[in-house]
Amino acid sequence: MSANDHTTAHQEVHSGPIKTPKQLLAAVFFSFVVPIFAIIGLVYYVTSANQPSAGAVDAEKAVALRIQKIGMVEIRDANRPLKAGEEVYKAQCAACHATGAAGSPKFSDVAAWAPRIKTGFDALWQSALKGKGAMGAQGGGDFQDVEIGRAVVYMTAAAGGKFAEPAAPAAAAPASEATASTAK
Repeated sequence: MSANDHTTAHQEVHSGPIKTPKQLLAAVFFSFVVPIFAIIGLVYYVTSANQPSAGAVDAEKAVALRIQKIGMVEIRDANRPLKAGEEVYKAQCAACHATGAAGSPKFSDVAAWAPRIKTGFDALWQSALKGKGAMGAQGGGDFQDVEIGRAVVYMTAAAGGKFAEPAAPAAAAPASEATASTAK
């Protein structure tokens, strides 16, 4: 037989660079472990620089804004006198309703307010409290719900609406009266 028999030819054609188990382990190591360390190194390099946010002039202020607390506690005077509808309108509503911004009906525009007035006071009040379209929710803001209702009455009255102002919430009964009435 010749030196180029079938088994020798088959081994020469199909032999690869990995011939021993040691070479196999090295190939696995360099194929999987080294790229992972390279990626970790790149991530560390990119994130290690302490750079201010884009457009920030004061780096300390930018950092303070990024790490500020999410929630805040605000203490308000629960016994303050309720604001009139005109005061609430000027403070909260006039920014959009005076100019008609974002499609809001302009103050005293009868044609724009007429279909809204037909829906009734409760629907308008709930729209103001919960928000509608581009208008954000007004409930839970600087004014109590009753004050927002007064502003709704003020705005609709300027456009021909005849809604009554919502009544102020009744003062909480003293604890002794409340327990006495529940015990009966």
